[in-house]
Amino acid sequence: MIACPFCGSKNTEGSDLCDDCQHSLTDLSIPKPGTLVERGLLKDRIRALNPKAPYTVSPETPVGQVLKSMIDESIGCVMIVDGDQLMGIFSERDALNRLNAEVAQFVDRPISSVMTSAPITLEAKDRIAFALHKMHVGGYRHLPIMTEGKLVGVISIRDILSYLSERIGAASEE
Repeated sequence: MIACPFCGSKNTEGSDLCDDCQHSLTDLSIPKPGTLVERGLLKDRIRALNPKAPYTVSPETPVGQVLKSMIDESIGCVMIVDGDQLMGIFSERDALNRLNAEVAQFVDRPISSVMTSAPITLEAKDRIAFALHKMHVGGYRHLPIMTEGKLVGVISIRDILSYLSERIGAASEE
């Protein structure tokens, strides 16, 4: 049990809000980092991952053209944008789960008909641990990165694994 610092009420460990006064308890359940790697995850920001420039297409782009671009560019996802507004994301997983063996039926349809609408996004200033948590909970392999409401990049789970590999290597050398 954890005590609410505002009203003293006892709450279940990990609760986001106090049951009695509804104040946020999220800061109380953040574990203290025990290693350099853990400290880095909790301190470093997503911008440290150097998010890649997003590959963007319009909502009207045919599915077949998007799939060809993904293969030609060796990318795992595309962002669907209308002007400067992020409308959706289409990933390798979407291709497997939504198109599958019936891909021929979709090649001339607009990508907007099979994209994931209103994707979860993060800000470049968010912490890497938050991105890792979002990816784990949501089952995402890619996350669009925003700055002041504008799409500025994309990160993948591979980016986070590279970051962790570098930190673990550096920590083992000390």
